[in-house]
Amino acid sequence: MADQTPLATIAIIGGGFTGAAVALHLAERFSPDKARIIVFEPRERLGAGLAYDTADPVHRINVPAARMSIHPDDPEDFSRWLEQTEELKADPQAFTAEGVPFPRRQAFGLYIAARLAPFVASGAVEHWRSTAVEANQVDGLWTIRTGDGRQVQAHGVVLAVSHPAPSLPASLRAIENHPGLVADATRPNALTKVSPQARVLVVGNGLTAADVIASLKERGHRGSILSISRRGLRSRGHPSIEQSVALDLTTTPSQRASHLLNRIRQAVREANAAGLTWHPVLDAVRAQGQEIWKSLPVSERRRIARHIRPFWDVHRFRIAPQVEKALDDAIADGSLTVKAASLHGAEAVGDAIRVILKERGSTEPGSQDFDTVIVTTGPAHGGILQSQPLLASLAAKGRLALCPTGLGLLCDRQSRALAVTGGADDTLLIAGPLARGTFGELMGLPQVSERALFIAEKAANLIETKQFSCRKQRAL
Repeated sequence: MADQTPLATIAIIGGGFTGAAVALHLAERFSPDKARIIVFEPRERLGAGLAYDTADPVHRINVPAARMSIHPDDPEDFSRWLEQTEELKADPQAFTAEGVPFPRRQAFGLYIAARLAPFVASGAVEHWRSTAVEANQVDGLWTIRTGDGRQVQAHGVVLAVSHPAPSLPASLRAIENHPGLVADATRPNALTKVSPQARVLVVGNGLTAADVIASLKERGHRGSILSISRRGLRSRGHPSIEQSVALDLTTTPSQRASHLLNRIRQAVREANAAGLTWHPVLDAVRAQGQEIWKSLPVSERRRIARHIRPFWDVHRFRIAPQVEKALDDAIADGSLTVKAASLHGAEAVGDAIRVILKERGSTEPGSQDFDTVIVTTGPAHGGILQSQPLLASLAAKGRLALCPTGLGLLCDRQSRALAVTGGADDTLLIAGPLARGTFGELMGLPQVSERALFIAEKAANLIETKQFSCRKQRAL
């Protein structure tokens, strides 16, 4: 008698880089007659996600192309695709003075989609252009329901969802309906309503702020731009030449955040004395980041997330040279000012927005009028469980919990979701940056690529367990 047991099925929620990479690694391992791999992603293409679903020519990957790949063991894969497709011929500005390519982010999204295309065409990967809104588990089998009324059963679920949108600072809630407020700069066409002469306030100084300012300049913006953050720290750029240092922070790991910070500062001083910049030190810390993080108590991880993270982010997440030049030029010509300041309120004054700002070091706040206020403060990780219906559904059932570091969803070292009761679920895996509260360094390649392969191996174990069960049933 033919086996009527359904194929082992893995449901991947989210089709950005992480979800696409997990699907690819599974499809390379299992043919369509051995397993069913379903990716729930409303976007037209798999692999784009929030990061690479952009047509803005100013938006570029923030590391050289040679360090970007969906295959951790083949770091040159993206570079070869660029050469084979001649993608860079239409983008001469991609190259630095040293000839290093920083392609447009859209190109990397197209590359991921191209690598997945054969598997989607063959049916090895099913792309459901739907949003998963609910997941229920009964007797070890998940039922996934979508917003358009479809449903499917799965033996394992991989949560590869996107970051939540930024939350509007409390000091700006009085103008939340003002036409001059751009509450989420990552939305498509978010900047189209900004006039060339507009007086602009950018709230935040990180990667998104850099992209916003560079995009405004590319669009011919001529008005003044003030970019603020509590510390006034800008995202840094890349060194002109590759550098390396011998730095080991894992053999004798730090148990306190202050001890770790002192070791890093000492390493920077030693690098400077040797004629090097801080870049190779931070690169070494990033490479060892997951081991460093694992050794720190949760209380020290929380301290890092609260106090040190802003300094880490501006050094770790560097801007592409083209974007750095746009900001440097704007500062040089006086159209861009970067300040350390905090928001203390806002109100509508005619068509303008009057913002109360307190500059760092000042005793009293002052007011300044703007035509446009753009929020670039980054994802609201504290609201992740309410950011999507599926996550809210799982949280309501006690299947998901916030990480105590405030950096995403709680999971164990095997990427298994930890329930409110503390129990780990082999069939519910947390993929991508939302697991960084557990792993630490999980925001950029190659770490995200390596973690996607790790998740795929865990999902493969679920498939093989199901296959073994089917063989055992047939034998009986």
